[in-house]
Order: sequence, then structure tokens, then C-alpha cells
Amino acid sequence: MTVRLHHPARKSFDTVVDDFFNSIPGLWNDGYSGINLAPVNISESASGFNLDVSVPGINKEDIKVNIEKGLLTISYEKKEEQKAEDVKNIRREFSHRSFKRSFTIADQIDAEAIQAKYENGILKLFLPKKEQVKDTPKQVVVQ
Repeated sequence: MTVRLHHPARKSFDTVVDDFFNSIPGLWNDGYSGINLAPVNISESASGFNLDVSVPGINKEDIKVNIEKGLLTISYEKKEEQKAEDVKNIRREFSHRSFKRSFTIADQIDAEAIQAKYENGILKLFLPKKEQVKDTPKQVVVQ
């Protein structure tokens, strides 16, 4: 998915590719039993973009947020669980899976000022827009 300013009725190529690959169950993971992506909400305000990632039950220290070459990547690597030998699971309906989401950062985003906060199972990122340099009218004197 791409974070860019564009016409809302037009999907970017990155979004189409992301939607296609994310809709194929079992393609990337063995033992697949559900979508292996952290759901994301993206909203825009005058000052920037808010990107909320649903990652309940994960310690904030285990979440990695990297920015490299115009790509914002959010990932979590599942660690092996310690299994108690004297405990038998009767039913296990939830678990945490590793995930990785990447977003292309548009040119109007100030990548150096991106902020992240983890609150109540939601990773909240703020991607501020760069200050727009306004072109001031200038008159050129003909000599």
C-alpha cells in the first residue's frame, strides 16, 4: 500500500499489487490459518498522515519500524514460545504471527520527523507533511 496524495477514486499500482498478494492464503507461510498481516487504517489531515496498525498483545519493544530509501517498514518477528512440560493446552484459538508491512513514503512526507507510539494494542504512526515552499510572484525587469 502506498501513502501518497492522489485522487481517491484511483488505486495506485502498489496498492493493487499489495491487495493481490495479501489475498492469496498460504502463499507465504507454512501452516497458514488466516491473514498474516497487521490491519492498518490510514487517515490524512492538513498536517500529515496517521497510520494506525492493529497489533494487540505484542510488546512494543518487539515491533520494528524502519525507514530506508523511501520505504516505511513495520515488522514483528515471533519468538519461540516456552512450552511448559506439565501444561497441556485444551484449546488454543489465538496466537501471534510474524508480520511485515511496507509502505512507500510520498515525497511530501517529512521522513525525518515520523513519530511512533504504541497505545492499547495500536501502533500509531504520524507521518508529517513537509512545509510547502510557496512560490512568490517575481517580476523580471527587461533591460
